[in-house]
Amino acid sequence: MAAAERTPTDVDRIAEDWVDTLVELNPAVGTYIGRTSHDDRLPDYSPAGHDAVVSAIRSTLGALRSAEPADGVDRITVADLGSELSLDLESDAAGLHLRDLNVIASPAQEIREVFDLMPTAATEDWERIAARLGAVPAAVDGYIETLRLGIERGTVPAVRQVREVAVQARRHARPDGFFPSFVAGAADDGAAIDAGLERALAAGAEGAASAYGRLADFLEQELAPRAGSADAVGREIYALQSRRFLGATIDLDETYEWGIEELARMVAEQESIAREIVPGASVAEAIAHLESDPARKLVGTDALQRWMQETSDRAVAELGATQFDIPAEIRTLECLIAPTQEGGIYYTGPSDDYTRPGRMWWSVPEGVTEFDTWREKTTVYHEGVPGHHLQIGQAVVNRGQLNTWRRQLAGTSGHAEGWALYAERLMEELGYLDDPADRLGMLDGQRVRAARVVLDIGVHLGKQRPDGNGAWTGEYAFEFLGDNVNMPPEFVRFEVHRYLGWPGQAPSYKVGQRIWEQLRDESRRRAGDAFDIREFHSRALGLGGLGLDTLRSALLA
Repeated sequence: MAAAERTPTDVDRIAEDWVDTLVELNPAVGTYIGRTSHDDRLPDYSPAGHDAVVSAIRSTLGALRSAEPADGVDRITVADLGSELSLDLESDAAGLHLRDLNVIASPAQEIREVFDLMPTAATEDWERIAARLGAVPAAVDGYIETLRLGIERGTVPAVRQVREVAVQARRHARPDGFFPSFVAGAADDGAAIDAGLERALAAGAEGAASAYGRLADFLEQELAPRAGSADAVGREIYALQSRRFLGATIDLDETYEWGIEELARMVAEQESIAREIVPGASVAEAIAHLESDPARKLVGTDALQRWMQETSDRAVAELGATQFDIPAEIRTLECLIAPTQEGGIYYTGPSDDYTRPGRMWWSVPEGVTEFDTWREKTTVYHEGVPGHHLQIGQAVVNRGQLNTWRRQLAGTSGHAEGWALYAERLMEELGYLDDPADRLGMLDGQRVRAARVVLDIGVHLGKQRPDGNGAWTGEYAFEFLGDNVNMPPEFVRFEVHRYLGWPGQAPSYKVGQRIWEQLRDESRRRAGDAFDIREFHSRALGLGGLGLDTLRSALLA
């Protein structure tokens, strides 16, 4: 349950001011955490906008370093926020913003995706949407200006990413693309839309689509001819990005070798379970057997959404009664099909006042219409309870002890995704994956996460391939992933493009799980017979999101 109210300290006030500054400079952050005061605007993605953010970072970091921590909570805030702001300055010095373009998490996607989180029930909601749609052209033009500066300075993304994002931009530029389709549903939630607002929405959608057309033109005609031919970013940038996604410094070479060993272990475990499903079967044969079973098949996204919701609701009810203290405020998790078709499954946390619940989104690629329950059950646990929803929702509930930054914005992919993988294995231990088919599905996900460690570090650092046939290349990445996952070709293609364009993020899942397990095991070793796994989980999640080095210090101090 939430802890008692804590008197805010100077450090808390610095952190709160930083959140306010972020929301002012990047209104999409406000939307993400449920603050609607700036929902009529978009961030300034131009070089001047970036410089304004860097200036604010320097000011906040200076104030944080001058503050005297009042207690252990403050010491964690100072360590973690200070580390993140320092890393922001290193990223600025490396010019990463000048090459910030990839298929999943760059301004090209952020400008469009923020509309997914905006309230749509009231007339004033749509008035803000109309205003924000009107801001899309300036946001896109500012982004183009930054990428042009990157061209001038020779800091450019890989051409593969440029071409793929151009395809995405063209899709959003179509007359039947996202923006016109989005505003066409303005009255569906019961909001009163008069003729003036209807015209404003239509004009905003047209302008936003046109801006994405300009972005596609720029990518195809200006950036692609000057973009980098190599997919690899090299050790220096990779090490920086790895720290970003983990909040920890790791030995990249040792981690690569560990990834190879972990992948082999996952394969052996899969092979053993495959023989349980069909005596003497290979993994491929067991999967073929399961995929032919209509009882384990969902057809259509409506059926997928219903099954996701039912599976999630059951986990919340049962685990909340037996294993975890799940506060009433976060017992609601909405499972939704995303309005895009770009691939990926993701979670968005509840707003600070819970008016927007936690949500699990599934962006189903075009052409994918069938889904296997045995393959996806562990995904619901990963994104929901005891995974992301329990982790992130608990931090929001713990507002009495955690400032806004700590409970809603702090943390890393390694902390969050590492916990979610840890949660998958926990569900196996609790008996939720006793069906060998469901365990095979869990291992299918764990195997791909291990393969990501090998692929991501291998290709970006130019390591020797596991098969001994030379150094990694982007092209070999497609073959390697295809050999290690059981996914449709559309998924494999999207996933590899994601890894190539977002260095350091994909390994953070499995490496984060490794660190979470190390922390649990070390805590158990130190406590001996007094170790209580539920208390460990409560204490760890009660800290909110953290970098993994900070988490280690907090738990083992």
